[in-house]
Amino acid sequence: MADLDALRFRFARALEGARRPGSGPDPAPYADNLLARWQEPQRHYHTLTHLTAVLHRVDELEEYADDPDVVRLAAWFHDAVYLPDRSENEERSARLAERALPEAGVSGAKTAEVARLVRLTVGHDPADGDRNGQVLCDADLAVLASSPSAYAAYAAAVRQEYHFVPDDAFRTGRAAVLRQLLDLPRLFRTPHGQREWEATARYNIAGELEMLSPGGDPAP
Repeated sequence: MADLDALRFRFARALEGARRPGSGPDPAPYADNLLARWQEPQRHYHTLTHLTAVLHRVDELEEYADDPDVVRLAAWFHDAVYLPDRSENEERSARLAERALPEAGVSGAKTAEVARLVRLTVGHDPADGDRNGQVLCDADLAVLASSPSAYAAYAAAVRQEYHFVPDDAFRTGRAAVLRQLLDLPRLFRTPHGQREWEATARYNIAGELEMLSPGGDPAP
């Protein structure tokens, strides 16, 4: 179970790191608003567990980012709006950041960077020189390199979020997403991600694709 106080502290630390020291209002109401969003009942994978995992991965990869605290804020906002039956979640999440962060004391330039990073998670394809984008995308996709049991749990949670989609349609849509990922020249762009996660992630994705193919067993 997620430690809400620890997450509130992590949000406050990232916010303070991204704005001028001592400037802006109390971070707590902003953290609580985001925490409430991440606990909405329609979520099964995009939960506080996922948020916590992404934040841990950003910490692990921070040496590769130009502005780690901005990346951390982007992690907080990247799925802050999440409705499985809607296609514009990233855009709406980015707009939420664009409204909330200036009010919280973050500069226009850093707010724009957070919003850009959130929108980047639509395709997870950052440019070669986009160090912040590479860290956020690698952190978000690191689940693909999980152990077999953890990957199976991830795939099952994604299916649960899309419980309203018939099996055949889900298989088709999910397979398209996985093939899009496999078609990327590299899933991970940071040296750590390429070294530690790339091969395992591709193996896991290929295995899930095989399960989704005709005759395979559907995800629970």
